[in-house]
Amino acid sequence: GQLPTWLQGILLRNGPGMHTIGDSKYNHWFDGLALLHAFTFKNGELVYYRSKYLRSDTYNCNIEANRIVVSEFGTMAYPDPCKNIFAKAFSYLSHTIPEFTDNCLINIMKSGDDFYATSETNFIRKINPQTLETLEKVDYTKYVAVNVTTSHPHYDSAGNTLNMGTSIVDKGKTKYVLFKIPSTVPEHEKKKSCFKHLEVVCSIPSRSLLHPSYYHSFGITENYIIFVEQPFRLDIVKMATAYIRGVSWASCLAFNKDDKTWFHFVDRKTKKEVSTKFYTDALVFFHHINAYEEDGHIIFDIIAYKDNSLYDMFYLKNLTKDFEEKNKLTSFPTCKRFVVPLQYDKDAGVGSNLVTLPSTATAVKDKDGNIYCQPEVLCEGIELPRINYGYNGKKYKYVYGTKVQWSPVPTKIAKFNTQTKEMLDWGEDHCWPSEPIFVPSPDAREEDDGVILTCVVKTDPKEPPFLLVLDAKTFTELGRAAVDVEMHLDLHGIFIPEQDLKAETE
Repeated sequence: GQLPTWLQGILLRNGPGMHTIGDSKYNHWFDGLALLHAFTFKNGELVYYRSKYLRSDTYNCNIEANRIVVSEFGTMAYPDPCKNIFAKAFSYLSHTIPEFTDNCLINIMKSGDDFYATSETNFIRKINPQTLETLEKVDYTKYVAVNVTTSHPHYDSAGNTLNMGTSIVDKGKTKYVLFKIPSTVPEHEKKKSCFKHLEVVCSIPSRSLLHPSYYHSFGITENYIIFVEQPFRLDIVKMATAYIRGVSWASCLAFNKDDKTWFHFVDRKTKKEVSTKFYTDALVFFHHINAYEEDGHIIFDIIAYKDNSLYDMFYLKNLTKDFEEKNKLTSFPTCKRFVVPLQYDKDAGVGSNLVTLPSTATAVKDKDGNIYCQPEVLCEGIELPRINYGYNGKKYKYVYGTKVQWSPVPTKIAKFNTQTKEMLDWGEDHCWPSEPIFVPSPDAREEDDGVILTCVVKTDPKEPPFLLVLDAKTFTELGRAAVDVEMHLDLHGIFIPEQDLKAETE
């Protein structure tokens, strides 16, 4: 095929790569040692491929011992000869929080001119996007009191990075902390890192001190931060004793289907939370798609599930040859749009719908003065959603995602129009595509002017995997680049335009 000549830069992806070390095996697919891989586009005709394991302390420790010695989310490891690196298994603070892994296998984050491999612990690893070399380890706890963080940060118009983490240790006051990492440091401090200037934007107290909500992402609009506190929670006491009891941290997560899901909206200017309480029914979700404001309402779109069964499907004992036949999703990913009236008639009666925009989503005042929100269902069966990030926090039309039928492994990629509800998709037999990434064309006039990049793995190991490039408007194939290597299914990644890469000489 033919690649656009303007497509210059690196598609950098991250995901679990190694699941067996010596005679030991991880229990869960999400535990595997991080494998970075990259496609570099040059002059619209050449695509270079390279991959490399993230040389984390976890990786080095495991390889040296020739077995798994560092615990991951779904795999508890003992005894741990790596105590000198990871300190003791426990740090006796006001709660007992285990020392986490630095196996940063979920996503890639940009901070200033630098790039980091990230997961959901307090550690991130700086990497060189051109060579995939692993550089220094950053511990968030040195700059902000958080024990876990999301691997889906946001970037504001000034290039600052916004992220959220949970602070468990602070004198029993469990809270969710939103923080900002500046994109630049003052001129006279050029040698210092951006993290030294990290600032806490605000914190939201957890509804339960010992059971904070699990979350994988959060939402943002021009004026608000959106945090969804779901009844899928981490039991801190269980977590503190997991090592002694010989169970994984994953077993310390529980979903309560009879509970409510609470919405928190923080004003980005005043740093105060909106005082009205908004909620919906119990749900589990990982990915926010986008959010925006319209006529006094906040509109936000998420991919939600009825329960937490998705995680269980990725235990390696379930990932067998007949995986597709055996593992049927009991809870289907559903794209839900919530419409939340921040400005509404305070004298409205109990039971009245406060949404004044044209939508089937409702927001109804209950007898306690709280507002119960019911979503509009936009579509079903898409996951790993991405948008044109230029429209992040703004009114938008298009979601790009992987399409899942009844198995959690995607078989197609899709483009969904949130306004007309039309869906385009791309798929081929025996192909498993990864999260689609939208790259805008340099002279883009419309939201979908650009290309979609995705890595495609074939079911038959003899057939080479390939990078696929689609026209984002029509979803027709522009070109593909086959790679004669064994490529893994990955999780998330970013496209780094050539101008955002530091010159090799630096």
